[in-house]
Amino acid sequence: MPLRQSIRLGGYLLKQKLLRREKFALLVELEPLFACNLACAGCGKIQHPASVLKQRMPVEQAVAAIEESGAPMVSIAGGEPLMHKQIDEIVRQLLARRKIVFLCTNALLLPKHLHKFTPHRNFAWMVHIDGLRERHDASVCKDGVFDEAVAAIKRAQAAGFRVMTNTTFFDTDTPQDVIDVLDYLNDELGVDNMQISPGFAYEKAPDQEHWLGPDETRQLFAKAFAGGRRKKWRLNHSPLFLDFLEGKVDFSCTAWAIPSYSLKGWQRPCYLMEDGYVATYQELLEDTDWNAYGRGQDPRCANCMAHCGYEPTAVVATMGSLRETIRAAVGS
Repeated sequence: MPLRQSIRLGGYLLKQKLLRREKFALLVELEPLFACNLACAGCGKIQHPASVLKQRMPVEQAVAAIEESGAPMVSIAGGEPLMHKQIDEIVRQLLARRKIVFLCTNALLLPKHLHKFTPHRNFAWMVHIDGLRERHDASVCKDGVFDEAVAAIKRAQAAGFRVMTNTTFFDTDTPQDVIDVLDYLNDELGVDNMQISPGFAYEKAPDQEHWLGPDETRQLFAKAFAGGRRKKWRLNHSPLFLDFLEGKVDFSCTAWAIPSYSLKGWQRPCYLMEDGYVATYQELLEDTDWNAYGRGQDPRCANCMAHCGYEPTAVVATMGSLRETIRAAVGS
């Protein structure tokens, strides 16, 4: 992350520690709609009934949820957020409240809507790129999407926006696949930061056969990161989370730190699983048995090493160690 954002995040974490809060929101996954213009094999979001896919979250409701949580960062997802007619207003109001905002998109609609947004130091486009051309188009189940996404990224960069990418890996990916796509995004396309994550088995996703287990995840990233390669990539992760991916450390899940708020309310326990919804973030914290989730606790979590559960654990661990704090700061 940019140094100013890292400092702000550190200040927020220090405040939680001084207030002796055991659970708090670090980032909110905001889903103001479920509708999408793609039908990716690994996504279970568009399996909702047509009546739900037509719904859009009012601006006031979206902003109020983020304010309630107190989180300094917001990742706006879906569905495809650019299908929401007031998504630019949601972004403007969150930025006005000094939130760090990431707008996740497959980028197909980005050229059409780019003029509605203004570059801001706390705003970044988060474009979904699951590999190079053939791999990405297979992931999103539509030819030509990779080329359109790359063209949209270049257009946004030319307009002065920060652009990040989000890449999910599956058991069909090899270490060389990881290296190739990260080299391309980092060196050729020149995006500001990259997020990576092993795929999680969405219960309603069409593809239920290509999810990575913990051992496969560790082997994949250990080989991809070998030779100090990970140091040259502008990865938007704490060093400890990257250590976690390649099996150097292990963590417990802290899904309460990256909660999900959607049209249905606050989702329990995270955006990857659906064990009911509550009306307020406080209810989510107090009425959820957090000890019942995570690898070794819930069978559904057995293969999960996703960032929403384990990145916040790594961030908190970083703040609790002077050595790791310096290590992360040097990376920033």
